[in-house]
Amino acid sequence: MLKAVIFDLDDTLLWDDKSVSEAFKATCKKATEKYAIDPETLEENVRKHAQEIYPTLPTYPFTSNIGIGTFEGMWGTFSDESEDFKLMRDTLPSFRKEAWFNGLKDLDIVDEALASELALMFPSERKKHIFLYEETIDILEQLQGEYKLIMLTNGAPSLQHTKLSLSPQLAPFFDHIIISGNFGQGKPSVEIFKHALHVAGIDKNEAVMIGDNPMTDILGASRVGMDSIWINHHKRDVTEVTPTYEVKRLKEIMPIIKSLSK
Repeated sequence: MLKAVIFDLDDTLLWDDKSVSEAFKATCKKATEKYAIDPETLEENVRKHAQEIYPTLPTYPFTSNIGIGTFEGMWGTFSDESEDFKLMRDTLPSFRKEAWFNGLKDLDIVDEALASELALMFPSERKKHIFLYEETIDILEQLQGEYKLIMLTNGAPSLQHTKLSLSPQLAPFFDHIIISGNFGQGKPSVEIFKHALHVAGIDKNEAVMIGDNPMTDILGASRVGMDSIWINHHKRDVTEVTPTYEVKRLKEIMPIIKSLSK
């Protein structure tokens, strides 16, 4: 019988993609005050360069292991203790500036000062734009008290706690919040899923994993033998891993939860 529901955070409860898009929109608009450029093209350029540069950084083995994505690298403070996070603090400012500089350069603009300004502006804008999915709170209210609620999220503790502090209604719903940067490994590692089960005091057959990322949330649950619900926001076709259940919206999980509880 189902005793616990394990949730991913980003793009499952929090609409992170929208937050990033709105931060880019505001930051790119700033560049149009100085140059007659298309802000959407600038965003496209900067995103492309950021995604090309990020895997080449000396921090990448660490960020890949615990699941810190490219656009999180564009705004997090990474004030956490450890040499790995110190290296991130030392490395990422130049990465951010380079992504913006190259994005402008693609539009025939060579302006280091503006690139620096935009690189600093983006983190500020990202913090201003926090979105929950409209059904998030309603779903959590329905589940609270009926099941143990666990948040299992990849990322840096400082960054994930920043997101939670900017959406303070979320954390109180959860019995346990597990962040990969604290554990030392991220989803889809079997170890972090076993850790979540151990912390909650439950068996794999007593929990279900809910998330948007098939290659972290669903793959990890599959590896440990746990049921999973994939929230497929964008109607993607995935062949590498098979979720137990698939939905389009968070609100569609409730009939599944009830069926697993019988």
